[in-house]
Amino acid sequence: MDFLLSGLAACGACVFTNPLEVVKTRMQLQGELQARGSYQRHYRNVFHAFFTIGQVDGLAALQKGLAPALVYQFLMNGIRLGTYGLAEAGGYLLDSNGNHSPGRSAAAGALAGVMGAYIGSPIYMVKTHLQAQSASEIAVGHQYKHQVFPPQSWKLALVSAMVSSLAVVFTMTPFDVVSTRLYNQPTDARGKGLMYRGLPDAVMQTIRTEGIWGMYKGMGASYFRLGPHTILSLFFWDQLRFLYQKHNQ
Repeated sequence: MDFLLSGLAACGACVFTNPLEVVKTRMQLQGELQARGSYQRHYRNVFHAFFTIGQVDGLAALQKGLAPALVYQFLMNGIRLGTYGLAEAGGYLLDSNGNHSPGRSAAAGALAGVMGAYIGSPIYMVKTHLQAQSASEIAVGHQYKHQVFPPQSWKLALVSAMVSSLAVVFTMTPFDVVSTRLYNQPTDARGKGLMYRGLPDAVMQTIRTEGIWGMYKGMGASYFRLGPHTILSLFFWDQLRFLYQKHNQ
């Protein structure tokens, strides 16, 4: 669970910070191996870079490389934080007296970081290539012509659904938990619930007894259900609409 929660948390943050990563990549490649003042500066500062990229490449360009960035964040942070969490849970960070050992913590953190970075490095390279892609008038660095998914690919739709599902699941899981418990509670002879008096009572009892994270039980399962469910619903809707239109021609 540590791996999953760590990876999902990093992906959620990545959706909002990826535009800054695009800007950072472009500014770092600008003037590569060229003396200061001998090249055209397309991006004068962070704010000018945001404006220039949005104006020339379009606002969507500020999210270039998002798909590999999400995979990278999930792998790197999931492995890094998850591995460290396992080491902590296993008692490997304690010395022979049972006290917390700073040295062991540093070693475990370094090892977990190396593992995450090593496994995620190939994805990071693809992300960098995609984020550097731009129109010729503001291009910096070498321009790779990678394309993760064709524009009409079902894979693109699936990735988009999985990304958007992060926000949906985070917002809806507490309500889903409460509705599940209300539906599943035992009832008396008149059908009245024996555990909860209603939605507010279910929320308060859950938080009071299980803590705020009790409202997010099953979030991982909800996330991995919602993305495929969304794309499959759209796929079947599109196919049924096509068959209906073909039948009526």
